[in-house]
Amino acid sequence: MAGVMTKSGGGIVVRRVRPSDEPALCGVDVVADGGDAERRASIRRWCEGGAAAVAEGESGLLGYCVVECTFFGQGFVTMLMVAPTARRSGVGRRLLDEAAASCTTEKLFTSTNVSNRPMQGLLEGAGWLPVGLLHGLDPGDPELFYLCPRRG
Repeated sequence: MAGVMTKSGGGIVVRRVRPSDEPALCGVDVVADGGDAERRASIRRWCEGGAAAVAEGESGLLGYCVVECTFFGQGFVTMLMVAPTARRSGVGRRLLDEAAASCTTEKLFTSTNVSNRPMQGLLEGAGWLPVGLLHGLDPGDPELFYLCPRRG
């Protein structure tokens, strides 16, 4: 994701992450908030490198999205996390839309476990196309890959 974002709508502002956002992101992220040191280290790296967009409302940070260009040279939504209290309120969709608008590669992909029906619904509602299935990452829970529809 490139550039500085400040788009509002529905009381939600999407902007570039700042290093000072690290504690708030760890609080929004249920895995990091649960004490996962690896996730906390990733959040620190994303904040320091400016690799995330955050959604912010009156109550503070509501979620974040990370796009990295490490998937066969294409953009990949590595992480999309919305605070449990802000789910199903449009935050995830705003973050996905910003990821698509700001991605600098020709294609943008993401993936989610087959068991993650809410994420699948979000992606399909945003027009993302299922493009493949990978077994073996999580035992008994294959990974479903999606491609963002053509942008621009």
